[in-house]
Amino acid sequence: MGEEHSPASAVSIHDLTIAYHRRPVLWDVDLDIPEGRLVGMVGPNGAGKSTLIRAALGLIPAASGLVRFWGRPYAEMRREIGYVPQRESVDWDFPVSALDVVTMGVYGQIGWGRPVRRAHRDRARQALARVGMEAYAHRQIRQLSGGQQQRVFLARALAQDARLYFMDEPFAGVDAATEAAIVTTLREMQAAGRTVVVVHHDLPTVPEYFDWVILLNMRVVAAGPTETTFSPENLQKTYGGRLSLLDQAAQALAESGRR
Repeated sequence: MGEEHSPASAVSIHDLTIAYHRRPVLWDVDLDIPEGRLVGMVGPNGAGKSTLIRAALGLIPAASGLVRFWGRPYAEMRREIGYVPQRESVDWDFPVSALDVVTMGVYGQIGWGRPVRRAHRDRARQALARVGMEAYAHRQIRQLSGGQQQRVFLARALAQDARLYFMDEPFAGVDAATEAAIVTTLREMQAAGRTVVVVHHDLPTVPEYFDWVILLNMRVVAAGPTETTFSPENLQKTYGGRLSLLDQAAQALAESGRR
């Protein structure tokens, strides 16, 4: 990677371009995400936020560019990286319990084909307890509400005990109690030194939830500390003034500055 990218960064993306049927979805994305940050990734629908995460994790091919984690390729660091996908992308009819789903988070440490031991189940139960879902451990995942399913997937990430997490719209379709629980968990993860990158749509909550922000619209419009980067000017560049939420976001930013 170029000299401008630090190997100390949790994520370094260099000139990344993604195209579907020769049509660019992301174009020349160049970005460093420092370690230990709660990062909100925002931008309009179709801006490439989910695509960027999936490309970083090697789930879709890149037309060009490189992605590194602490200066190393994903294949060498996969055990240190957790991923919470969009809830809509999961087959909820698969006949597994909440505890089974969370236990999948420790398969990387167990090794595929090796037995799941009591200690692994205990770790999964502890993760469920952290998100308030211990009582639902043996409930089939399809029998849970949307918010409960999201908590289970968050517990799976916690059980993995990774250094870096990507979460694709974890707040989508959840109730207020679940959203508060997720925010609390994210802050606990950051306090433990973890880096968390979250695709997020609710602009007014960005200054409250995240201390670092990425504004994306096919390219990185701006990235950096929320207090300086999440500005009306950068929002205008990102959204082009198409959303009434811009005014709400600007007001939230002003209010956070007064606190």
